[in-house]
Amino acid sequence: MPLTPPDIEKVSALCARRWDRHYTRAKLKSDPVYAAIEEDLRGSTLPVLDIGCGIGLLTHWLRGCGIDLPTVGIDFDVRKITAALHMAQGMSGVSYATGDARRDLPEHQGHVVILDVLQYFPAEEQDALLRAAAQRVAPGGRLLIRSGMSGGSWRYDLTRACDWLARLTRWMKSSPVVYPNAAQFHRVLEAEGLSVVIKPLWGRTPFYNHLIRAERPAVPA
Repeated sequence: MPLTPPDIEKVSALCARRWDRHYTRAKLKSDPVYAAIEEDLRGSTLPVLDIGCGIGLLTHWLRGCGIDLPTVGIDFDVRKITAALHMAQGMSGVSYATGDARRDLPEHQGHVVILDVLQYFPAEEQDALLRAAAQRVAPGGRLLIRSGMSGGSWRYDLTRACDWLARLTRWMKSSPVVYPNAAQFHRVLEAEGLSVVIKPLWGRTPFYNHLIRAERPAVPA
């Protein structure tokens, strides 16, 4: 169930900076990814590794919906991790750290989430990150990825332009390099033993985003 407007206000009030408060309100009200991840994680007890966690909004959404899973977040941006730590004060089972997803992933077995990260790496580094993430998915766990996809549509062009704008405004520390495609996800993740389903996830937004759900079979009882 989506967070209510009062719930969203409670989360935004945790932000130390005015810009982060406005950003939090806008994201939690309009971005369909949080409800999609919530649906996939509801009922699970496995911990979550949030790669590219930003200021930690996914955790706040899940906690607001009653999904209280141990969570570790990692992000390259020191300022965002500082904000995430500030917002998470008093929350148990949550930790955030600055690091490069290509080489600083912690040991983990559970679910893995990657939101809006892959386009900032060359294709070979995308493959390496996907393999590393897949290896951290426990039996019965899921790797959940939201990513723009390469393609010849107005949604793709707008997604790419907005990623460049995020870099120009310094919200993102890097510029987009290349967008992945469906064949890449199937090739890399199925080789790691995961079953892969890809579906559009743009909701009411204009962006060419997709949800990639890759699941490792549970161990038979």
